[in-house]
Amino acid sequence: MFGVVFPDHTFPLDATAFAQVAPNSWLLDLSTLALAAAPRKAVVFLLPAAAAALPPGKAVAVYFQAAANRPFAFLGALGPTRPSASFPLPEAGDEPEPAVGPAKLGVAVEDAAALPPPPDEQRAERVALRVGENLFNFMQSFCGADGGKLVVPTDILDRWFRKFQERAKKDPTYLKSFDF
Repeated sequence: MFGVVFPDHTFPLDATAFAQVAPNSWLLDLSTLALAAAPRKAVVFLLPAAAAALPPGKAVAVYFQAAANRPFAFLGALGPTRPSASFPLPEAGDEPEPAVGPAKLGVAVEDAAALPPPPDEQRAERVALRVGENLFNFMQSFCGADGGKLVVPTDILDRWFRKFQERAKKDPTYLKSFDF
């Protein structure tokens, strides 16, 4: 039905490398692969017959658990229109509690509508909201009130964008501050 490759670490592994933990869920314990280093990326793919046989409204969700004492993180989903994807794998992190146990890759057939947006889309939404908030605050500092409406100079977007670009050039970490 599906397979995975850890670039620079393994050859393609099919679903038989995974342990079936529920009727529609499989887990791959990375400690069983004897990898020289922790993989930073996984390429997960559906075999053509599986992509075509996936019931309507269903998707193959991909999860990763960096250590047994860490939660599973949703990486994204596959389906007939997206039969393969490359996913960056999160690290165990700098949490106060040390990572315990092996990393695991999980694959499950789930309702596509119930899945969260992929982490990249979530990050893009957060960044867009922060940039919009920055623009709104900038505009507010120049506005006047006219019957409950904001009245701003006509060149306000150009002025904001110039200021935004200048600040980003001066401070390379400025744009990173928009992600939270």
